[in-house]
Amino acid sequence: MPEALHPMLAADGLLASAEQIERLSAVFAAQGRLHLPGILAQDVARRLHGVLESTPHWRLTLLGESGGIDLPANTLETISAGTLATLRTISHDRARTGFHYIFETLRLGEGEDSGALDDLAACFNSAAVLDAVGRLSGEPRLVRADVRATRFRPGHYLTEHTDALPDSGRRVAYVLNLTPYWRAAWGGLLAFVAPDGHVSEAYRPAFNALNLFRVPQPHFVSAVAPFAGASRLSVTGWFHSD
Repeated sequence: MPEALHPMLAADGLLASAEQIERLSAVFAAQGRLHLPGILAQDVARRLHGVLESTPHWRLTLLGESGGIDLPANTLETISAGTLATLRTISHDRARTGFHYIFETLRLGEGEDSGALDDLAACFNSAAVLDAVGRLSGEPRLVRADVRATRFRPGHYLTEHTDALPDSGRRVAYVLNLTPYWRAAWGGLLAFVAPDGHVSEAYRPAFNALNLFRVPQPHFVSAVAPFAGASRLSVTGWFHSD
């Protein structure tokens, strides 16, 4: 790589080899997405998981009538059963036929334990990573990445959308998965939708794996099952050209 490898990345990972980047860029060009296992150094991935697992600073994120809403993560535990039933009915009605979501978020600078996310943001905005992702994706003018953590618990979901946002400069979306063990049957799959409506491919949220995909592209996160044995923890965002 032209730039020195960032110390948070695995020394033998797929972003560390110019030859592998060249090979994988052909896959991205053909399919518009990549699954990259073992992307961070193992101790870094474990540290990030520990922070996301223990932080109390999550906020519940859902789509309201006029846009996104962020609420304290314990909101659903504090409202009455009747109000909760009404909220679920409204949410499910909207999700049934259109775009809707409900999950939890942790943004940079939220809480005294946000240092690990700050470090990851610095890594993803380093010249080495921007260069590697640019060469993988065929987007050579990437200039920045935004970073937030997400937690999907049972019942959480993100329905089909493309990530397109006018004038945002979004070029490549990413999901870095940080749950140590996850079964596909638990849901929470990152699924890509073909023109005929079938799922063309879906990724299980494997620990320390980075998923990259071209924007715009129809995709969704399937609902997490009520019997899931963990929360689906990840860091997500976009690489931007401006």
